[in-house]
Amino acid sequence: MSAELDLDAYLHRIGLAARPRSDLAGLHSLHFAHATTIPFENLDIQMGLPIRLDLASLQAKLVARRRGGYCFEHGTLFLAVLKALGFDAIPCEARVRLGAPEVLPRTHMLLVVLVEGAPWLVDVGFGGEGLLHPVPMDGEAHPQFLNTYRVAQEAGLCVLQSFHHGGWEDLYAFLPEARLPVDFELGNHYTSTHPDSRFVKTLTAQLPGPDVRRILRNRAYAELRGDQVEGRELASGELFAVLRDAFGIEVPDGVHFRASVD
Repeated sequence: MSAELDLDAYLHRIGLAARPRSDLAGLHSLHFAHATTIPFENLDIQMGLPIRLDLASLQAKLVARRRGGYCFEHGTLFLAVLKALGFDAIPCEARVRLGAPEVLPRTHMLLVVLVEGAPWLVDVGFGGEGLLHPVPMDGEAHPQFLNTYRVAQEAGLCVLQSFHHGGWEDLYAFLPEARLPVDFELGNHYTSTHPDSRFVKTLTAQLPGPDVRRILRNRAYAELRGDQVEGRELASGELFAVLRDAFGIEVPDGVHFRASVD
């Protein structure tokens, strides 16, 4: 028997006192609250633990234990929330392009939500570079605080782009077609276990906000404010404090990570 969503516990986790309506305003408030509250992180992968996408596991980890996760975890949980609230939403697969020198496999999960007949790109699981609000899939530029996004068209694909340093940069490309849970299980297995996966090689925690976007990769910590970047290398023994203070993630002392962060 599949688990049922505890919607009230989820809303409490992201700081919403009431259930949003299934309209555009409700979608915006829900997206912003989730994206700025639940961090993007891969600590379980780094600790050699499996990433489970069933609803019971996701609620136990992201809601009850107040942890974060990566795209498959965020996207699967958020999809369940949207459906419980009455939104028309489908899950889609994307190929990440950000900083990639070659074509990558489809290992990112996003959602497309129809509101009043118009499609919106919804993605609470892309980390520090990700959206704070949904983006209409109309090809136009849409500012979100210090960042600007658009969904461009490219030979039948939809491409999420962000505007930096005077030009548009591709974040990922996708087909707006519904995929099945087993498709994401496959991508999740590769991403969380393959020795060449960036999530196996690198510890990360990321949390976007309206004024600052915080990104940790191994011991490199950066705060992004639009095109302005302030970064530093963490001192030995400082990692757990930054995870707690910057990302709200409590890690027991003595935990060993795969990546070299000592």
